[in-house]
Amino acid sequence: MEQQKRLAILGSTGSIGRQTLETVDCYPQLFEVYMITANSRVDMLIEQARKYMPEVVVVADEKHYNTLREALADLPIKVYAGADAIADAVTLHEIDIVVTAMVGYAGLLPTMRAIEARKTIALANKETLVVAGDLITRMAVENRVPIIPIDSEHSAIFQCLVGEGDNPIEKIILTASGGPFRNHTQEQLLKVTRADALRHPNWSMGNKITIDSATLMNKGFEMIEAKWLFGVEPSQIEIVVHPQSIVHSMVEFADGAVKAQLGTPDMKLPIRYALSYPNRLVSTDRKLSLTDYASLTFERPDMVRFPLLQYAFDAIGQGGNMPCIMNAANEIAVAAFLAERIGFCQIAQTVAHTMQHVDFISAPTYQDYVATNDEARNIAARYIDKI
Repeated sequence: MEQQKRLAILGSTGSIGRQTLETVDCYPQLFEVYMITANSRVDMLIEQARKYMPEVVVVADEKHYNTLREALADLPIKVYAGADAIADAVTLHEIDIVVTAMVGYAGLLPTMRAIEARKTIALANKETLVVAGDLITRMAVENRVPIIPIDSEHSAIFQCLVGEGDNPIEKIILTASGGPFRNHTQEQLLKVTRADALRHPNWSMGNKITIDSATLMNKGFEMIEAKWLFGVEPSQIEIVVHPQSIVHSMVEFADGAVKAQLGTPDMKLPIRYALSYPNRLVSTDRKLSLTDYASLTFERPDMVRFPLLQYAFDAIGQGGNMPCIMNAANEIAVAAFLAERIGFCQIAQTVAHTMQHVDFISAPTYQDYVATNDEARNIAARYIDKI
């Protein structure tokens, strides 16, 4: 019998984290939940801890520590709080795979620490590579740590490359659903509400990533992530809008052959694959039936109506700490939009302003990234206050 893999699930109360736990439910003989973390959803974290009985539970927001500790006092579970505690706990010897399902910049430090501890990384936190892709990929090579993507698009590319050896990639084709506003005019976009933006046509995701999908910022993040994961240049990455979300991404090779990975719009498949690679697990989930789809269509994205995608190409083209600046500004702007403090189009305006006003560093260290993130957040917040 194959030995169980012990999982640390960072962000277990989010969409990817919950679906990872559901995957464990389906294959209890293969996976054990050793550690779970959450930012502030302490009630759900307590419920998960009592069900899965992990060795370690951490809540990032320290004000919830007493609530968590008291609720689990009758169980032999180690309880901690704070971002540093998460970064420390991922290094525990017993952990085999670290599932990085935290949202945003917060995923960077624990991912670095997990790589240093030579844990396999199942990566769902795309901001880690957006912010510090050069640093993370160098660390992974130096420590001989595999980074297996969970994002459906990057999992698709990863699957298309299995068995290809050293065959060079001619082009990566990243598919995008186009979000809920694919056919909106610029005037209509000015009137978009929070509720409108949270209604994604195909995927069920957390609020932040759903807004990023609506602005196409998410696709910009994925383009940058693909550059670092697969060692290609941005000029080798093409974005196509594919409203049906059946073709999850494609790879074109030098001979003109294009390989695609298809499936239903369900994150369970890439999660399973990341946890079980190189094996494929038998699943009873709904399978894809192509006859259910009269057509599969593809079109170019409109970077005028959705300028954040262009800003992502600009940021990675400039390199250095510019993607970090872009990410920090976007996190602040999306939070402000979700709080109904700014309009939908003002997300992009905030990002553009911040990218123009934060000091550029061509070869940043980790401490430079920390300082850049703080500076960009402050500038973005001040800009929003004046809107």
